Formats: sequence, structure tokens, C-alpha cells
Amino acid sequence: MIALYATLSTVLHTAKARLADEEKGATMVEYGLMVALIAVVVAVAAATLGTRIVTLFNGILD
Repeated sequence: MIALYATLSTVLHTAKARLADEEKGATMVEYGLMVALIAVVVAVAAATLGTRIVTLFNGILD
């Protein structure tokens, strides 16, 4: 009976540790996706504002 308990305890502990590792991997993927989305938003904003700023400075110089 003790051997069965020890075996089940080991299996459950291993499964729990494996699940925790998978959750860490999922969290890293989620953070990666958020960083990629933020980078795209910043790039679009910079491109849009960049052309407006160039137009503004050209208007001032004229």
C-alpha cells in the first residue's frame, strides 16, 4: 500500500512540475506576442507622426 502511495505521489508531483513548466512557456509566448503588438503600434505611430512632422517643418521653412 505504501509503495502504491509513493508511486502515485511521484507521478502526480512530476505531472504538476511538467504543467508548471508548460504554463511558464505559455506565459513567455503571451509576453512575446504583446511585445510584438506594441512594436507594430509604435512603428505605425512613428511612420504617421514622422510624415506629419516633416510636413510641419517644411511649412515652417517655406
